[in-house]
Amino acid sequence: MSRVAKNPVAIPEKVEVVLSANSIAVSGPLGKLSHPLTDAVVLKREGDSITFTASSDAQHSRAMSGTLRSLVANMVQGVSQGFSRKLTLVGVGYKAAAQGAVLNLELGYSHPINHKMPTGVTVATATPTEILLTGADKQVVGQVAAQIRAYRAPEPYKGKGVRYSDEVVVIKETKKK
Repeated sequence: MSRVAKNPVAIPEKVEVVLSANSIAVSGPLGKLSHPLTDAVVLKREGDSITFTASSDAQHSRAMSGTLRSLVANMVQGVSQGFSRKLTLVGVGYKAAAQGAVLNLELGYSHPINHKMPTGVTVATATPTEILLTGADKQVVGQVAAQIRAYRAPEPYKGKGVRYSDEVVVIKETKKK
């Protein structure tokens, strides 16, 4: 059995979990999420927690029990507390502005970049060099943050670009004559 799957997922008061034959649906104050289930994992709801066990002794089944436990735990946390990702713009003239569901970026190119947010993800810019992405689905928030970072990844000589707020960019030494 997976070490991750041994821990049950606790369900908070405001979160409602519906188990069906082939999917699990989690709804809470911040939204609704659902995920398909596989035959390799058996889910049991016991009061205010869900336990995960592998249906067989196969390696795939044991691995999927831990994976599904992590996904369901992220769904429960997402609909109750939400997830956020903070990006920082480093560079002269680099700025961002949120206008509804569109993020306008100026990253040193000859044209501005307009990135449309998917449903379930909200964007806020407290300052022109800080971007805050929030949403209920951890995977979608992380994917949007990666897409925005990919427009201008931090370069190794000056560190200019879009970076995660907790990212450390190692600056290379320039070539000496």
